[in-house]
Amino acid sequence: MTRETSIDELAKQLDESLNLDGKHASPEDTTATADEDNFLEELSDGESTYSVPSAVGSLSSDDSSDDDIGRVKFIGPAPPLTVHRPSLPAGVTSIFANTASTIDSIAEMINSGSAKNIIVMAGAGISTDAGIPDFRSPGTGLYANLQKYRLPYPEAIFTIDYFRRKPKPFFVLAKELYPGQFVPTISHFFVKLLAKRGLLHRHYTQNIDCLERVAGVESDLIVEAHGSFHAAHCIGNKCRKEFPQDWVREKIFNDSIPHCDKCNSLVKPDITFFGEGLPARFFDLLEGDFASCDLLIVMGTSLQVHPFAALINEVQSTTPRLLINRERVGESKTRGMGFDFDGSFAGSMPHRDALVLGDCDEACLLLADRLGWTDELLGLRAA
Repeated sequence: MTRETSIDELAKQLDESLNLDGKHASPEDTTATADEDNFLEELSDGESTYSVPSAVGSLSSDDSSDDDIGRVKFIGPAPPLTVHRPSLPAGVTSIFANTASTIDSIAEMINSGSAKNIIVMAGAGISTDAGIPDFRSPGTGLYANLQKYRLPYPEAIFTIDYFRRKPKPFFVLAKELYPGQFVPTISHFFVKLLAKRGLLHRHYTQNIDCLERVAGVESDLIVEAHGSFHAAHCIGNKCRKEFPQDWVREKIFNDSIPHCDKCNSLVKPDITFFGEGLPARFFDLLEGDFASCDLLIVMGTSLQVHPFAALINEVQSTTPRLLINRERVGESKTRGMGFDFDGSFAGSMPHRDALVLGDCDEACLLLADRLGWTDELLGLRAA
């Protein structure tokens, strides 16, 4: 696989390896707009654009978030895959050997062994290509199906006080979103590949879909910051009895509201609702994990739900960070807080933030190509 291989070709190989016949939401097969020799287009605004086809302390949010437990607003075709080329202020150095192509510098860090304790932070943007229905967006049917329950606002379905009073809407939605109905995306398998190669220190996810587990990432490498369907407990304050996933699933798919056989309280999957604290595992691991991280990859998140969003500031000040997302998020408003893609707040510290704008799966394919891992990645997906 050469560096000039286009994402169109990678997507074509993926489809062929799976013999999909159009049955899976992999990157769409469209005709490339340029020869492979012109795959990297140098733009006057300082970006490198790859023309590719589209393929919840307690929870708090700065805004209606793309990645909170109410799912996402990543809809419509992704923008062209764009590797940001920073224009650094005079005197500011960069941790990246090649600022014209930071993705190549990151690949070199990984291949050379200087990045071997990688943390991935992920939001709902890595799961959209799995076909998981969107909750808020018009036309998906989920929110429309819940209108008869007269939710006071969409997020009420994930609010613990509302759930205690009216659990039915959540279980209607849970039936639509329950794990086992969706296939992991290229992004999930890229995380798996990092783990397989012994490079994944931890995967922190905001998602509740368990697709990392389905992709084969071991449980000890995953921190489900907002919980998941993987386990369930009675919500009675004095009970908290644990129930097996299969029992809860049977109840949900039989349109029955699960109740505890010990105290008769509601049984809820271990998804963190608004008004609940995050899992203890999140707090137990984050300090040690982020202190030892030597490369942080952030994918498919608006970085608006806290405390998850603040984790990007927990790595060392010289640790390289890569954001893969459809839009720029989490940027600095002051030195040391948030991403600084153009070195505006670097001062005496080296510039260390890279940005790839576009679809997460496409970006993972590009990074795998630069690493020489394409065949291995596609093989995991096809297995």
